[in-house]
Amino acid sequence: MKQMIGYGLLTLLATSLVAADAGKDDVKSAAKKLSDSSYSWKTTVEAAGGGGGAGAGRGFRPGPTEGKIEKDGTSVLSLTRGDNTLQAVLKSGGKGAIKTEDGWKSLSEAAEDDGGGQPNAGRFAARMLQNFKAPAVEAESLADKTKDLKKEGDVYSGTLTEEGAKSLLTFGGRRNPGAEAPTVSNAKGSSKFWVKDGVLSKYEYKVKGSVSFNGNDREVDRTTTVEIKDVGTTKATVPEEAKKKLS
Repeated sequence: MKQMIGYGLLTLLATSLVAADAGKDDVKSAAKKLSDSSYSWKTTVEAAGGGGGAGAGRGFRPGPTEGKIEKDGTSVLSLTRGDNTLQAVLKSGGKGAIKTEDGWKSLSEAAEDDGGGQPNAGRFAARMLQNFKAPAVEAESLADKTKDLKKEGDVYSGTLTEEGAKSLLTFGGRRNPGAEAPTVSNAKGSSKFWVKDGVLSKYEYKVKGSVSFNGNDREVDRTTTVEIKDVGTTKATVPEEAKKKLS
């Protein structure tokens, strides 16, 4: 009898693991199909208490990001950070440009602009965009950070691994060169993926935890939602001045 019960438990465990792996494979396949097309997206961030997370200053709290991406990887973005709305263009290979008060600059130029010692949204955004991942790529990475992905209807949901939650709490560990690395504790979170006709149409992740950064402790409770539309029909138009900074 004990052997039968043990065998039953092993079978149940194996079935659950296979189902979770299948869910992850489905999501990653849907993300790869999206990356083979042009598409538009909108990213919104909701944070309890209004905090964006480690390294996000008060003047740079994350607002909506809207973007269009071509099949070759060229992306045109509009980013809202605090009271500022910025335009940027990104290309494969790490090239990019951002529109500042002084006109279009390459990401490297904008990242080095100290603004005369004043708060500089362009500099902050440029450094963030140097680590930009297109939604299709980010979703695939997010699936790898998720365990126990289960399907219900068109939605796959699961729990983030501890390491996955930690990396997302600190925006992937991005920080200014030479700055102290954030310390994260009690990290946890979850993710959801919506798949329509085999293609990713939306994803969302929630993270919670305590972050210590530059001597400041902060409780983070943040939800990021990415909605995707116009798959296969999106056209990304790059301004002529921006093109000069991409060469």
